[in-house]
Amino acid sequence: MNKIFFLVLFLMLHVESFTQNKPNIIVIFTDDQGYADIGINGQVDDIKTPNIDLLAKNGVRMTSGYVTAPQCIPSRSGLLTGRYQQRFGLDHNGTIPLPLDEVLISQRMKKAGYVTGMTGKWHLEPNHQQKLWINKNMPELKGEKFKPSDIPFEKKEPYMSSNRGFDKTFQGYVQNYWANYSLDGKEDMEAQWIIQDGYRLDIQTNATVKFIENNSDKPFFYYTSYFAPHVPLGATKKYLDRFPEDMPQRRRYCLAMMSAIDDGVGKIKETLKKEGIEDNTVIFFISDNGAPLKLHMEDKPGVGVGWDGSKNTPWVGEKGMISEGGIRVPFIMNWPAGLPKGLVYDKPVISLDVAATCNALAGLQDTEELDGTNLIPYLNNVKKGAPHEALFWRFWGQSAIRMGDYKFLQSGQYEYLFDVTSLEHENKNLIDEYPKKAKVLKKRLQQWSRELKNSGIPVKDFNAQDAVFRNYYLKL
Repeated sequence: MNKIFFLVLFLMLHVESFTQNKPNIIVIFTDDQGYADIGINGQVDDIKTPNIDLLAKNGVRMTSGYVTAPQCIPSRSGLLTGRYQQRFGLDHNGTIPLPLDEVLISQRMKKAGYVTGMTGKWHLEPNHQQKLWINKNMPELKGEKFKPSDIPFEKKEPYMSSNRGFDKTFQGYVQNYWANYSLDGKEDMEAQWIIQDGYRLDIQTNATVKFIENNSDKPFFYYTSYFAPHVPLGATKKYLDRFPEDMPQRRRYCLAMMSAIDDGVGKIKETLKKEGIEDNTVIFFISDNGAPLKLHMEDKPGVGVGWDGSKNTPWVGEKGMISEGGIRVPFIMNWPAGLPKGLVYDKPVISLDVAATCNALAGLQDTEELDGTNLIPYLNNVKKGAPHEALFWRFWGQSAIRMGDYKFLQSGQYEYLFDVTSLEHENKNLIDEYPKKAKVLKKRLQQWSRELKNSGIPVKDFNAQDAVFRNYYLKL
């Protein structure tokens, strides 16, 4: 009883404190990083991520942390809106850009008085693969295939980060950045394309640090979207020298890129400490989807298309699949003043929860628009049970639901039931042993699918890749 009393008192005092001084929030989102590739997940022995590991040791590591899709654009759309992206028809990369009428976390945080910013990969503006959007918005373009140059920048600009609730933006991949502040101190530029010298991951770290230094006297929300370890692989000698040459080249580059990100995390933490705001800053660390293994993790020459060197161990599958390897990712929360230290949390959570948690921390009213859950009460053991009754996925010709320990997955006309908490996880199909359980989960999945813009569960392959990926399961 005394423990409960003091816990309630502690939370009441902290709620009052944070009402007066809302916590800062940084969302670090990596690109094509597999579950194995943070040291603290304990799956490989060649990764070096001491600063990321420290985030978990001094915070909360979610071992069942998911994203909403095994591909970049839909996953980022789910994160930033806090809504299943299928609700607005953004099922995969080749559909539409993130619609302008969807409300982003950045816009919600601005409403709550936060200054907002971002750096790195955006990938949510129109692109040449989005035939649905092109046919509707650029009917003058004819044909089945389009080039990037077919879409003029004036068509993209409304969708850029600077017009989606981000006050300060340093959006870009390698050297070209759409920016309205600079790394040498300019704060109030008109958004414009600039060339930034340096290594892409160091640039994205430095943009984060500069924003923190410029805005440490007010509550802020910042989205650090590292372009790594996504191909094309690239690392400087400084980072490559940390790893031996007698390993697959693609693996070595991945390890070097993750080491650069890890240095960045350390530098961000140092900056927060220097500015006196470390304790009251929430940091999320999540990957946008699992690693693209390209089936065999072949160490092809060069640094372009192919395996990015990352690993999804111990899970089955890869990017493009809604098996665990495609959607179960590194997922950490760190908040020294408001979360326990060293907690390993195994109940399912999802990237949708970021928006709901930010909404609550900012003091905004709950809204039914958001599909996520405020994680703070669960991680502090104030709310019992699991944050979600069920989590859902639909991508290409695949659909899945996780309820409790079990996951029902349908790929085309093939159906599977897995206990994803067991040692066998997705290596053992239990559908013949538990047909009633599979039926219950499938019915709930169908119910969810009817809420979506393009309703229903696919019963045939979307493309040839679906059939290729299903070879992971056909042996079961």
